[in-house]
Amino acid sequence: MNGGEARAHGNRRLHFLCSLAFALAWMVFSVWVSRPWLGDLGALTHPLLALAVLTFIAYVPGFMNAFLLFSLLIEPRPKRLRQIVYPGVSILIAAYQEEKAIAHTLRSIRDAGYPGRIEIIVLDDGSSDGTSAAVDESRQELFAATPDIDLRLIRFERNRGKAIVLNAGLERAANELIVTIDADTHLHPGSLSAIVDRLLSDPPDTMAVAGAVLVGNARESLIAGAQQWDYFHGIAAVKRIQSLYGGTLVAQGAFSLYRRKALIEAGGWPDTVGEDIVLTWALLQAGHRIGYCAGAIAWTHAPATFLGLARQRKRWARGMIEALAHHKALLFKARLSTMFIWWNLLFITLDLAFTLVFIPGLVLALFGIYWLAGPVTLLVLPLAALWNLVIYRIQMRMLRRAGIEMDRSLAGFAAFALAYPLLMQPVSLWGYVAELTGRRKEWGGR
Repeated sequence: MNGGEARAHGNRRLHFLCSLAFALAWMVFSVWVSRPWLGDLGALTHPLLALAVLTFIAYVPGFMNAFLLFSLLIEPRPKRLRQIVYPGVSILIAAYQEEKAIAHTLRSIRDAGYPGRIEIIVLDDGSSDGTSAAVDESRQELFAATPDIDLRLIRFERNRGKAIVLNAGLERAANELIVTIDADTHLHPGSLSAIVDRLLSDPPDTMAVAGAVLVGNARESLIAGAQQWDYFHGIAAVKRIQSLYGGTLVAQGAFSLYRRKALIEAGGWPDTVGEDIVLTWALLQAGHRIGYCAGAIAWTHAPATFLGLARQRKRWARGMIEALAHHKALLFKARLSTMFIWWNLLFITLDLAFTLVFIPGLVLALFGIYWLAGPVTLLVLPLAALWNLVIYRIQMRMLRRAGIEMDRSLAGFAAFALAYPLLMQPVSLWGYVAELTGRRKEWGGR
């Protein structure tokens, strides 16, 4: 580690310790304020049960919000060093039943304006619709006059699974830099250059960079509108902070960049429900750093129905359990990002507590019974509102720099603020149970 890297590591550690101190101070304050509520609930039930309930519906969420807030407030802006010569990239697109979406995705790659060579490998995983035909048409219509972009199609006769076809594409890829894009995801102009710049500007132990995925169909339904704010606020904020401390936990398949050598050393994508989560944790387990590029923007087609959203979040929850099962040693790795691994483990208990305790407590509170939804739970709200305001300002600056005017769904924001978490926590619990009981694994669908 040279002098500059040592100083950067020292600054990250100082930022981490300051954020941790603020979060612990807030939690101590919450415990002090909640003493009457804790005593009353303990008298109704049992002191240990009361402490457990308040810990997971008030103290821990408050700690997390406080840590996120302080980290965002002190987050340094990493420098982006633009390249003189851009290396070639290989883009892997696993596609299943994507006849309607694939041409738009391919057009967005052509229009991304990447100044280096691009190899696109579309992996049609046994689609029964016209996915392959749409790729062939796009080759003629979009890439006939683009010598720096090579579009290849690999068609599998039967559905083999996303991880398997991605690994097949990796074997055939010609470049050291590997990008994955979902077949229904559209790159914003400049996003490929930005994500490559980020990887090559970050410390040399960075082996992957997650792009900034936003919702492109927010007006399609209230469900899609709520997800617009989840991606724009929650997911973006968490990735920013995890990257600040050297360990973004998910380089999502929708849009991420990897170094080929690290993928091969990790064994490629594992055949799991959450293949991108498990792969990212394998890279972290190997001691690598995973970054995040807020300026590498891609637009995804979010599920427009509650059933589609529930299935997606169920897969995400299963992926987290898979990652913990495959890489539990990360819980004891001496690095700043280890705390976020523990957070993921805590999410299981938090979702359980909110589903079985807090939501019933809200129902009781409607009838004037404040046993479970008491005054300290209200302390979570100002912090949550404040860090949402901070990330909103940060994200809007990012969009302005990219020249984007996002069509914001106000109805979606209301749904996100008032109902979204209460719906998603039982869904996540469903995913945990499905994984722990060994339910059938599948990919695809929205």
